[in-house]
Amino acid sequence: MLSGAIAGDVFTSPPTGSISAAIRTMDRAGAAAVLLIVKNYTGDRLNFGLALEETKVEGISVEMVVVADDCAFTTKKKTGRRGLCGTVLIHKMAGAMSEMGKSLDEIVERLKIILSKLGTMGICLSPCSVPGSGPTFHLETDEMELGLGIHGEAGIARIKIISADEVIQKIIDHMTNPSNESHLSVQAGDHIVLIVNNLGGLSCLELNIVANSAVKYLESKEVIIERAYIGSFMTALEMGGTSLTLMHADHEELKLLDSHTSAPGWATVAKHRLVRKCRSLNVPYLEPENTDTPPGSGPFVDKARSVLDMISTTLLQMEEELNELDREAGDGDCGTTHARAAEAIKNLLTSGAVPGNGHQLLLCLGRIIREHMGGTSGALYSISLIAAAQNLKDNNNPSAWAAAFNSGIEAMKRYGGAEPGDRTMLDSLAAAADELRKMTDEGGNELQVLAEALQKAAAAAEATKDMIAKVGRASYITSTQLTRPDPGAVAGAAILKAILTALEQPTPEVQE
Repeated sequence: MLSGAIAGDVFTSPPTGSISAAIRTMDRAGAAAVLLIVKNYTGDRLNFGLALEETKVEGISVEMVVVADDCAFTTKKKTGRRGLCGTVLIHKMAGAMSEMGKSLDEIVERLKIILSKLGTMGICLSPCSVPGSGPTFHLETDEMELGLGIHGEAGIARIKIISADEVIQKIIDHMTNPSNESHLSVQAGDHIVLIVNNLGGLSCLELNIVANSAVKYLESKEVIIERAYIGSFMTALEMGGTSLTLMHADHEELKLLDSHTSAPGWATVAKHRLVRKCRSLNVPYLEPENTDTPPGSGPFVDKARSVLDMISTTLLQMEEELNELDREAGDGDCGTTHARAAEAIKNLLTSGAVPGNGHQLLLCLGRIIREHMGGTSGALYSISLIAAAQNLKDNNNPSAWAAAFNSGIEAMKRYGGAEPGDRTMLDSLAAAADELRKMTDEGGNELQVLAEALQKAAAAAEATKDMIAKVGRASYITSTQLTRPDPGAVAGAAILKAILTALEQPTPEVQE
């Protein structure tokens, strides 16, 4: 079904380096081409997109399809519909077409047609908890969450508990309501494929009750169910809930679904016999590319070490604070993600390999963040650092650093799709960038300007608590549920404060 899969941390996009390594592994194993199947989340699009561009430059034939099958939203979202359980059908059919010898272009063209005929929506009785953290949201014992995602984020509505038949009717009616922006049109006589998916915490009994309700209701609407798959296909840890996926399918698409696979997680239906067999690829171990930058010495390196130590220490101390802020708006891992970056920076300091100029330092940090941080923040920070570095090729003057900061912000906006006011990390960073433009190479006003930029960044971060999220996972949550500042914006202001604190110290003192 799939030749390779790349795992990130829990609810976090894998780092670009891991994705690129998997693409290269497939290429060296003899693949004619590589297809990336990605769910529509910003971090996934960024990291997989960066890996795609990176490996295309190497001459590898690689393309990407993005699955966006969420039918929960009544209005159009800037970030689009989320990728949910319908992705497993795309996996199955893409794999079947590959086994038939179809070309990459043929597969991508057919999948784009299939994606337009696909819809999913979920509901739960209880949330999940990222390991080491509390529940991602709270439900009373008599409440259900409607239209949620697969990363622990809250849904579009909270309703009182009703019977399974009523729940399923509510979900299907919402999914197929033509007045909703993200609906899937289903009429009497349509031939569809149904997935009843366990989000992680339902018993087999409960799941089959839901399946029975779904089949009964669809048949009452004279919909022809060609295939019904029931099981745990795309879970959200231990979330006590289910999702329904509907897909219009013609004869050729049913043949793709019915084609044999040895994938042990694929469900059996009337024509199927599950073969529990694993096949491994005989691929030689590939040494990673050497991307180390020669270390430097002198005043610049001493000050850089002081700044990096202060940033990493600050982020490690703020881990739980940022996680707590993120539990309101996302999956509760913002602090953990930043802590991974901080630990990687600490390792750089310990290694003594801090580069001796700004250009190489930012490139080095960009690679470290890309490899170790992961998630949307990791991709955005990495893109920002690499873009910023270009301004420091010729000098390390204050005005060059201000221009570098601004270039990094512009790269974030270009690739991430957000703008100031969208309730993201950009709000604090862009506010600081506006102030940093006052930086000059004469007069020694660097610390004063940076202090004023920090004040603007802190105020902008605090102001995000009153904003409506327009991008990212927080955009899927009702604005009335968002009462605290955006964690990414808070982290951005904290990084600037750490930089200022370190630069104000007359003598750098780094603990190793």
